[in-house]
Amino acid sequence: MLTAIILCGGSGTRLWPLSRETYPKQFLSLAADGSLLAETIARVAAVDSGAHLSVVSNEDHRFLVAATLQVQCPSTKKNILLEPCARNTAPAIALAALDALASDAEAVLLVLPADHVIRNVQAFADVVRTGEQAAAQGKLVTFGIVPDSPHTGYGYIKADVGDKDWAPVEQFVEKPDLDTAKSYVDSGNYFWNSGMFMFRADRYLEELKKFRGDIYEACTKAYAGKSSDLDFVRVDKQAFSDCPDDSIDYAVMEKTSDAVVIPLDAGWSDVGSWSTLWEIQDKDASGNVCRGDVITEDVEGSYIHSEGRLIAAIGLKNHVIVETDDVVLVADKERVQDVKKLVAQVKQQNRAEHRFHKKVHRPWGTYEGIAISDRFQVKRIVVNPGGTLSLQKHHHRAEHWVVVKGTASVTRGDEVMLLSEDQSTYIPLGVVHRLENPGVIPLELIEVQTGSYLGEDDIVRFEDTYGRS
Repeated sequence: MLTAIILCGGSGTRLWPLSRETYPKQFLSLAADGSLLAETIARVAAVDSGAHLSVVSNEDHRFLVAATLQVQCPSTKKNILLEPCARNTAPAIALAALDALASDAEAVLLVLPADHVIRNVQAFADVVRTGEQAAAQGKLVTFGIVPDSPHTGYGYIKADVGDKDWAPVEQFVEKPDLDTAKSYVDSGNYFWNSGMFMFRADRYLEELKKFRGDIYEACTKAYAGKSSDLDFVRVDKQAFSDCPDDSIDYAVMEKTSDAVVIPLDAGWSDVGSWSTLWEIQDKDASGNVCRGDVITEDVEGSYIHSEGRLIAAIGLKNHVIVETDDVVLVADKERVQDVKKLVAQVKQQNRAEHRFHKKVHRPWGTYEGIAISDRFQVKRIVVNPGGTLSLQKHHHRAEHWVVVKGTASVTRGDEVMLLSEDQSTYIPLGVVHRLENPGVIPLELIEVQTGSYLGEDDIVRFEDTYGRS
């Protein structure tokens, strides 16, 4: 059986401010109608509609992954493996391989990052079928992207494929300078390193045990201590925390004698920066990519993205402008790799914009800050049908709720009441309470918080449907 392993970690800082730690780029719709994760799942279905699906995610994103899977493939057999901490791709794939072998001793793994774009899905499917043939022979396949430019933002793989379907890997090369990249492209024997792989699960674990026995042992121990939690598989936290951090390239692919490259020419991009996103999208007559409410005058070669407000630009060339409800990014397109330096400054100043959007996603729905001042703040809360907030109380704030759409079931101390549109209630400081949506449409309400401290950590949870402490 083919098992698709989707690696869904990463914080996506290079696409800040759209991508943030709690809602990174794999959950955003950047190059198509669906999110990058949803597009990846759809590609798997195009390759093999009967493939088993396994997503490796971190704790913070587990409910976002579960919601995407429920929409994209509700009837497909799937697992969500949770990493207690980030340990890079070699351990993540090891956990997925162990999980696949638990149900299929001959499992073949197709390893895909969750945040890539592939335009030609049929070409991708054809190459995966070739990869299955190589994997059946015990090879560890990496898909090498046929380069269309001397790109300096990617690592390269050297292999003399010629007219063959695949060829042994001769060398992995780090990101080169421009002149070196030009020589690689001119030679015809170098491919961009895509970070996509294919091999039998048992072969990967054999090679990992041979070259990085410490990673193999730690992952084996962590998986042996697994437990189930709702839709998730949790591995032993301490054992996985003790695992060394290493990529599959360094741990296995650069060491094994069975690594092969299969060329892929299918409109691939890792969407690794704003300039890359500009490259892969349709442009107007002036070479601009404009999304949202944008007007321009004498602007060329730029990427302009509005999430809400009108962006009006004059006399710019090769710029990136990205507007969200709390941040505006303006950058020279040649300097977008330095966005991570701005994110570092945001962190150093103890701000929240690197971690949260104003609209924060929770397993039950979303909340969004509307106004905040000394001793009060206002939020718009949306609770999905069937969604339930935790039974909780606050030490430092009271809350006023006004329902603007739908029906709310409210627990307030010993009372349980139903509120419909235009009705309201008051939750005094220290009173145990809960909000639920018993209806079939989203519940929307306005919450006014008042008190001496309004931080999100002022929550004492007594019960939680989603297993949060």
